[in-house]
Amino acid sequence: MNNLLKFLLFSLIGIFTFFIPITINGVSSIPLDHIVTYVQTVFSDAVPYYALIMIIFGAIYPFINRTWNKDIVNIVLSLFKISGAAVTVMLVFQFGPGWLLDPNIGPYLFEKLVIPVGVLVPIGAVFLALLVGYGLLEFFGVLLQSVMRPIWKVPGRSAVDAVASFIGSYSVGLLITNRVFKEGKYTIKEATIIATGFSTVSVTFMIVIANTLGLMGIWNMYFWVTLFVTFLVTAITVRMWPLNKLSEEYYDGEGHPEEIIKKNRIKVAWSQAMEVADQAPAISKNIWMNFKDGLIMTMAILPSIMSIGLLGLILAEYTSVFDILGYIFYPFTWIMQVPEPLLAAKAAATEIAEMFLPALLVTDAPLITKFVIATLSVSAILFFSALIPCILSTEIPVSVPKLIVIWIERTILTIIIVTPIAYLLL
Repeated sequence: MNNLLKFLLFSLIGIFTFFIPITINGVSSIPLDHIVTYVQTVFSDAVPYYALIMIIFGAIYPFINRTWNKDIVNIVLSLFKISGAAVTVMLVFQFGPGWLLDPNIGPYLFEKLVIPVGVLVPIGAVFLALLVGYGLLEFFGVLLQSVMRPIWKVPGRSAVDAVASFIGSYSVGLLITNRVFKEGKYTIKEATIIATGFSTVSVTFMIVIANTLGLMGIWNMYFWVTLFVTFLVTAITVRMWPLNKLSEEYYDGEGHPEEIIKKNRIKVAWSQAMEVADQAPAISKNIWMNFKDGLIMTMAILPSIMSIGLLGLILAEYTSVFDILGYIFYPFTWIMQVPEPLLAAKAAATEIAEMFLPALLVTDAPLITKFVIATLSVSAILFFSALIPCILSTEIPVSVPKLIVIWIERTILTIIIVTPIAYLLL
């Protein structure tokens, strides 16, 4: 009975916090967004300094745990994080070059993105503990087993992984994927499909995008369309090069294929959910562990956003790099009749640097364009400021050129799929 209560109570609180819009002071949004807004309002003078502290700690953390020189990717990222900390000090204390202090560059990135993310991730991690820690994912994972292999060519057990990646975060998802891969339960091909097809940004980051583009009024529509498009794009890319030609070998040469459940699926799903609820730590310990993980993730992400995001914003504002790169996608935004197709194509191109940049470029665009780009920011999945280095740090053997090809495929497919949906629903 205790396990049943934990499963139902905590899972429902998690669902309510992330998915049920409520109206407070005339603003309709999910409870998590209201909490974050409240914290930012009440502690408005303190949050810039909190963000600064997180960024400074995040910049020095790779040197403390000695991961900064693990490989060339970590060296470059660590240097970017140091530069991100230096830039943030200038912004908080209002000194530095004019281009940095331009309201549309440094202050915009810091106030509209870094601070909301810095507040959102730790708070979101607390409620994420309730959503994913008491059997809900395991329950739906077993129920979805029969669809994972035919649609996405991955084992049924990856349903938990996929949903954890989408609802939780790419870091949580990749942690699960890498562990299961090293246990011999995924092939190289399966692990790569999951890492590049499901390990997208978390619900909490989607809220930041929706807030930036004024989409919180249609949050549920945005969330479910994005989930549908992301998973549909993955179902297509697994049948395209390079994913369809990857090795079927296991990590250590000998695999452990999963047991196929064909009978009593609901009974087994319920049994596994109750087992997880039974083994889950005390609620206080679970919340503390997730909050701590949220702080660590915040420290890892904010310096990258402040440095690589700033670089991307500068390149977008002052150079033609993304205009040129955007011409890869312009034929597709034009054919699909996305309003302001060249701007949309340029925004789509910036996603490879940092997944928040596309939203920053289309804040004044028509609603259809905002919706397309907001969806694309999530469904394209791969970006250099965080996810690609995370994938490269796992044991999954996939190269950067192949990751870039997968990103181009996902971006084009997303534009083709989501634009008609946006016209239909908006």
